[in-house]
Order: sequence, then C-alpha cells, then structure tokens
Amino acid sequence: MSSQPSPLPERAADTSADHPWPVRLLSLKIGEYIEKMSVVWVEGQVVQLDRRAGTAYLTLRDVDVDMSFNVMISTNALDAMARPVGQGERVVVQAKPGFWGKRGTLSLEARQIRPVGIGELLARLEYLKRTLAAEGLFSPERKRPLPFLPRAVGLITGRASAAERDVVENARRRWPGLAFEIRPVPVQGGAAVEEVCRALADLDALPHVEVIVIARGGGSVEDLLAFSNETLLRAVAGARTPIVSAIGHDIDTPLLDLVADARASTPTH
Repeated sequence: MSSQPSPLPERAADTSADHPWPVRLLSLKIGEYIEKMSVVWVEGQVVQLDRRAGTAYLTLRDVDVDMSFNVMISTNALDAMARPVGQGERVVVQAKPGFWGKRGTLSLEARQIRPVGIGELLARLEYLKRTLAAEGLFSPERKRPLPFLPRAVGLITGRASAAERDVVENARRRWPGLAFEIRPVPVQGGAAVEEVCRALADLDALPHVEVIVIARGGGSVEDLLAFSNETLLRAVAGARTPIVSAIGHDIDTPLLDLVADARASTPTH
C-alpha cells in the first residue's frame, strides 16, 4: 500500500511578511511534496496532442468541468497502443504527478495510456440511466406538454448544421411566421456539454421562448456522448421551459431522449 505524502511543512518563525519564502525554496518544497505522490490512473478526454522528438505532449481534460492537465508520454508508449489515440477521445492514463520548479508548473508523466472501451462506456451509461430513473427524472408525470403555437422556439444545435436547416425549414413550411432563437454550439467534443448548458440557461431565461429544441445529426455512441452527460441531463430536468430532444436518427437513443419532455426521432421530425 503506497503511503500518502505528508502536508507541506510550515516555517513557524519565518512566515511573516518580514521573512518571506524565496521562490526557489517554495518551489523546492512543492517539488519534494509532489515527488512523494504515488502513480495514479486518471481518466479524461484528449483535447490536444503534439509529438516532438520522442515525446508526446497532450492535454487531458475533464469531460464535465473546465479543468485539464498537461501530460507527457514517450512516443514509444503512445505507439504501443492497439490503435492510435486522437483528439476528442476518452482515455485512462497511468501517470506520476511531476513538478517543474523552474516554471512552477504541474504535469503528469504518463507511463501508459488506454482508450476507454465502448463496453465500459455503455456500462457507465446504463448505470447512469438506472440512477436517474430511480430519482424519477424519466417519469411521465414530470413531462410537460408542448405549446401548440409557441411565440418563439429556442434551438440549440451545431453552427450552420444540417440539423439546424432541417428544423427551421420544416417548421416554417408549416408556420411561415414562426420565430426562432438559435444558439449555435459544439455538438461533440470537450466543450459540448458546457456550451449546450450555457445556451440552455440563456434560452430558458427568455420569457417569449416557449419551447426549446436540442438537435444534432446522427453518430456513434462516442459522438453523441455529450447528450448522455449527467450535468446536461440535470440542467434539462431543471429547466422551466419544455424541451424537445431531436438527436440523431431513430436508432440513436441518448439519455437526453428520456429526460426531455418530448423526443423527436430526427431533427426533421
């Protein structure tokens, strides 16, 4: 069992403004503390990857919040993976925290990296599905009826996407005067959840927006992962405005379909 590092030592006599620590001493103490930390497994999303002379540098981002770590790994270890890792992919990294005293920066020195398998993703989605169902977030009793003739429709979708065109054009064929409040967002990748939640909060605060449609085209389970994210699902459940999920094709079933007040099989629908 690995031992945990002790707290940073205090300088009982020299902590006043008259006896400040020099930068080099603080850097030394932080480096000593971090050096005692154990190797850890860390999961995140690769949002940047750069190879340079035998070493690969990547940014590993938390998929739920705006936090990230710089990671270094040898290109030999990276190339030992069964398939190449790319930007936007979720991975687990075995790494040792490291501190570069000269610049005062913290990073992870990776030993190996593995993709998060589709089976593991599906198992996690199933667990989240059971958890939210037990809380009643999928209950028919909490779903609100959609307005018959809304003053305005909020639309959250990819910028200049086919999904945006399908929703707007088909709606205006039936009702030419229908007003839209459109919020273009990333619909996959590291920023998708945060941007969709921000757009949702913005539209939900507009009194003339009486229904909100969240739409994107089809894709793999990984492509649609943002629309099964717990943070986004709870934001949808807490919105005051009725919400329609219009994600992918009829066979695509992100958890947003179950939390939203109504599900459209496609953006066109």
